[in-house]
Order: sequence, then structure tokens, then C-alpha cells
Amino acid sequence: MLRHADARAVRVSLNWADTTLEIEVADDGRGAQGVTGGHGLAGMRERVTACGGTLRAGSGGEGFLVAATLPIG
Repeated sequence: MLRHADARAVRVSLNWADTTLEIEVADDGRGAQGVTGGHGLAGMRERVTACGGTLRAGSGGEGFLVAATLPIG
């Protein structure tokens, strides 16, 4: 995330229960501007969906947020 975000700080959170793992990455940057190449968020979404999970990404208030929920167990 820092490569495109022009961020100064990042926060990573992991929360898990018996059946799910929640991963959240938030920064204080601006997010990517325009097309940056690669598979980026679309690739992440495809991988998370293939595992039966969900992904959301976008403005996180003061920066950019990527959050995934994955089934486990």
C-alpha cells in the first residue's frame, strides 16, 4: 500500500474466530491515483472471493483501507 499511497504510517489488524479471519490494512495516505498497472485490488478481490471471502477497499477516513474477511476451519 505504501508504494502508491504516499503514506507515512500503516496499521495492520488481524482478528479471528472459529470460522473467520478478518484482515485490515489502513494507512494515512491518499490511495493510488489513476491506473498503476498490475493486478492490485482486482487481483486481491479475485483471490479472496476464490477462497469464499469478501474484500472491501476505499477511503478509510484519513487514508485508504483494505479489509478482507476469509473463512477458516
